[in-house]
Amino acid sequence: MPSSNPLPPKENALFKRILKSYEQKQYKNGLKFAKQILSNPKFSEHGETLAMKGLTLNCLGRKEEAYEYVRRGLRNDLKSHVCWHVYGLLQRSDKKYDEAIKCYRNALKWDKDNIQILRDLSLLQIQMRDLEGYRDTRYQLLMLRPAQRVSWIGYAMSFHLLGDYKNALNILNTFLDQQQKGSNFDYEHSELLLYQNMVIQESGDFQQALTHLKVYNDQIVDKLTYKELLGDLCLKLKQFDKAEKVYKELMKRNPENTLYYIKLIEAKRLTETDEIIMFYLDLVEKYPKAMPPKRLPLNYAQGDQFRNLVDKYLRRGLTKGVPPLFVDLRSLYVDPLKVEIIEKLLLQYVDCLQSYGKYSDTETNNGPKEPASTLLWTYYYLAQHYDHLSKAEEALKYIDLAINHTPTLIELFVAKGRIFKHAGDPLEACKWLDEAQALDTADRYINSKCAKYMLRANKIKEAEEICSKFTREGVSAMENLNEMQCMWFQTECALAYQRLGKYGESLKKCHEIDRHFTEIIEDQFDFHTYCMRKMTLRSYMGLLRLEDVLRGHPFYFKAARCAIEVYLHLFDKPLKDENAEQDIDIENLAPSELKKLRNKQRKARRKAEQEIAQAAQAQVKKDQYHKSKQQGDVEADTPQLDELIPEKLAKVSDPLEQAIKFLQPLQSLAKNRIETHLMAFEIYYRKEKVLLMLQSLKRGYSVSENNPKLHSCLIQFSDFLKRVRDSLDETVKEVLEKETETLLRKKNSTELNSEYLSKQGDSIEATLECCKVLYQLNPNNQECALKLVTSLDNKFKDVNIQTCANVLKALKSGALGDCDSLIEDFKLRCHKLFPYCTDFRPAAAAASLNLSNSCDANNHAKSTSATELQNSNSN
Repeated sequence: MPSSNPLPPKENALFKRILKSYEQKQYKNGLKFAKQILSNPKFSEHGETLAMKGLTLNCLGRKEEAYEYVRRGLRNDLKSHVCWHVYGLLQRSDKKYDEAIKCYRNALKWDKDNIQILRDLSLLQIQMRDLEGYRDTRYQLLMLRPAQRVSWIGYAMSFHLLGDYKNALNILNTFLDQQQKGSNFDYEHSELLLYQNMVIQESGDFQQALTHLKVYNDQIVDKLTYKELLGDLCLKLKQFDKAEKVYKELMKRNPENTLYYIKLIEAKRLTETDEIIMFYLDLVEKYPKAMPPKRLPLNYAQGDQFRNLVDKYLRRGLTKGVPPLFVDLRSLYVDPLKVEIIEKLLLQYVDCLQSYGKYSDTETNNGPKEPASTLLWTYYYLAQHYDHLSKAEEALKYIDLAINHTPTLIELFVAKGRIFKHAGDPLEACKWLDEAQALDTADRYINSKCAKYMLRANKIKEAEEICSKFTREGVSAMENLNEMQCMWFQTECALAYQRLGKYGESLKKCHEIDRHFTEIIEDQFDFHTYCMRKMTLRSYMGLLRLEDVLRGHPFYFKAARCAIEVYLHLFDKPLKDENAEQDIDIENLAPSELKKLRNKQRKARRKAEQEIAQAAQAQVKKDQYHKSKQQGDVEADTPQLDELIPEKLAKVSDPLEQAIKFLQPLQSLAKNRIETHLMAFEIYYRKEKVLLMLQSLKRGYSVSENNPKLHSCLIQFSDFLKRVRDSLDETVKEVLEKETETLLRKKNSTELNSEYLSKQGDSIEATLECCKVLYQLNPNNQECALKLVTSLDNKFKDVNIQTCANVLKALKSGALGDCDSLIEDFKLRCHKLFPYCTDFRPAAAAASLNLSNSCDANNHAKSTSATELQNSNSN
C-alpha cells in the first residue's frame, strides 16, 4: 500500500516485516521491528509505524497503550489510510462497530480503491445490517475484482437482503452464464444453484422456480433437497399428480418422515376422514416397520375405529417397552372421548395382565404370556396418564406399583418426581430426582434434570454440586456453566434467587444470559466471509434471519421477565443501605464520636472498593497468563466486560431504565405475548409516561383483550388519567380522548369492573383481579370481594394450583386488605383440593414436615459419615 509519508528503503523493509509479523501473529517480533524504526530520531513520530505498534500491542492485551500509540500515529499523519484503517481495527476489536465504520470511511477518502478496507467495511455493514451501505461497498468490490466469485455473490446477496429479487437474479444469472464455460460442477456450484432457486421462490414466481430446478437437475448434487423442493413447488402450482409421484419416491427413501405423509395426502387431495385412515392403513402393509402410518391415523379416527387402532398401538408399545409412549400419544389428550377410551383400555390391560399375563381375558389360551415387563410399562403409562389429568392420587398409586415391580428403573423415579412437581411439592420432587440420579451418576441427562428440580426447590448450592460432576475441574461449577452458556441452569438460578429475595444474585444471572445473546450476535461476524467462501448461502441467509430475531428466544424472554420483575420490585421497595441504618442508630452520638465513626466507615468503604478492584485485576492477569501459557500470544479480540457484582446490581440508582433495556427487544421480537405489554405498562406507569402507557395497553388489547391482568392495568390507567388530566397538554388530552374510546368506552372504573366481572365471572383469575379493583375503589367492599374470590365453588372453570396460589399470595400481600383470619381457612379449602401442594399445607402440618425433613437430612449425614469412617478404616 503506498504511504502518505514514505520511509527510506531500509525502514520500509522493516515496516513490511511489521505487517508480516502481524499477519502471522508473531506480535513480539512486530514490536521489535517497530522499535528499530522508532528509535531512529528521524522517524520517531512516523504515524503508520506508531499505529501498527498500537495494533500489535492491542493483540497482546495492552489496550490502553494501544489506543495511545494509534491516536498518536493518527495525529501525526491524518491523511494516511493505514492509520485510519488501524484505528478502525482497534475500534472493531472493542465491538464499537459504528466508530469503526467511520474510521474505514475516512481511510477510503485517502485510498478509495483499497480492497482490504472495502472488505472490512462490508463485514461491519452486514454485521450492523446497514444493507444499503453494504450493497454500495459490494458494488465497489465487484468493480475492482470482477473475476472473483465472492464479488458477484456478495453483490447479489446485498440485493436479496434488500428484497430486490429482480436485480439479485440478474446478477446471479450473469455470473452463472460466465461459469457455464467450465464443466466442473461441484457441490459449491450446486449450492449456488439452490440459493438461486431460493431467491426465485421468495420472489413469488413458483413456475420459474420449478423450471429452474428441472433445467439444472443434473448440476444439483443434493438430490434430497432437490426432490423436496420439487414436490413442494408442484403442490404450490397444483400439479398434484407430479407431486404425488415425488412424495412417493421420498417416502420410499425415508418412511419415518412424518411430513412426507402429510404432503402425500395433500397431493392425493384426500379430505374425508375415512379416506385418510384407509390411506394410512394401506401404507402400514407397504412399510410394516415404519411408525408414522401406525401413529398418524389416530389423529383422525373416532369411536370404535379409534379404539381398535389405539389398542394395537398401545399393545405394541407396551410389549416392546417404549418409554416415551405417553409423550407420543399426549397430543390426543385434547379430545376427552379419546382419553376415556385410552384409560379404559389401560385399566383392562392392568387387570388382565395381573390375572392372566395377557392383554385380554379372551386371549388366555392364545399363545404364550406377555413379558413380565409389559405390566411395568402399563403402570408407568397409567401414572403419566393420571398425572396429565391432574389426578395425583391415582398417578402416585400406579408409579408406586411400578417401583415395587422394578425398583431399579430410573424412568420410574423421574416420573414420580414429575408427579410431585405437578402436584405442587417441589421438595418431594427434588428428593425423587436425587434418588434417580443416584442410580446412574454417569447419566448427564438425569444429572441435569436433578439439578433443575433442586433449583425449583430453591436448593441452589446442592444443584451446583450435582452439576460439578460434569463440569471442568479446578473451576467452580457456576463459572464453568456460565462459560458454556448453559442458559437453562442460569434461568432457573435467577428464578430461585428471586424467590429467595436475593435480588442482586438474580439480576447477575439475568445479565449473564443477556451477555450470552450479545456474544451469539457478535459471533456471526466470523461467518460473513466463511459462508460466502464455502458457498453455504442458504444456511447463511438462515443464520442472518435467525440473528435478527434472536432475542425473541424463550431463554431470553424468561430472563428478561425475571429481570424486569426484580427491577420493578427494587423500584417499589429499594433495599435499605446498611450505612443509612447505622445513621439512624447513631442519632444520639456526640459530634466527636460521630466524626470518628464517619471516618471509619469511609476508610472501610474505600478499602472494600480497593479489594474488589485488586481482585478483578488479579483475575484478569491470571486469565491472561493461563491463556498465553496454553496458546502462546493470542489476539485479544474481546473487550473486557465489567464484573457483575450482585450488591451493585441490587442497589442500582435507575432500576426502571435498566428494566427498559431488557424490555425493548421483547417489544419488537415478542410482541405477540401479552406479558410483554403488561410489563411495559408497569414500567411506564411508574415513570408516569402517559402516552407510552396507552401504547402498551393498545398493543396488549390487540393480543388478548380479555386478559385479567390487562383489565387491572386499564383500571389503573383510568384512575391515573383522573388524577393528572388537568396537568396534561391540550394535544395530549386530544390524543387520549380519541385513543381511549375503544379501551375505556367512556365508562368509569366501577362500571368497567362490573362489566368485566359479569363477563368473566367463571374464571377465578379474572375474579381475583376484579376483587382487587373492587377493594381499591372502595375499602368497604372488602367483605364482598373476599367472599367472591375465596369461595372456590363450582362456577370457576380454572381452579388449579397456580390460580389458587395467586389468590393466596394476594391475601397475604394485603391487596385485598387485612384478612389474616381468612388465610388459614382458604389454605384448608385448597389443601382438600390439592393435598400434596406445599403452599396450602396447614401451619402445623408444614412445621412437622420441616422437622421430619431436617431429621432425615441429619440421619443421611450421619449415615454418610459412618460409611466414610468405615471405608477409611477398611482402607
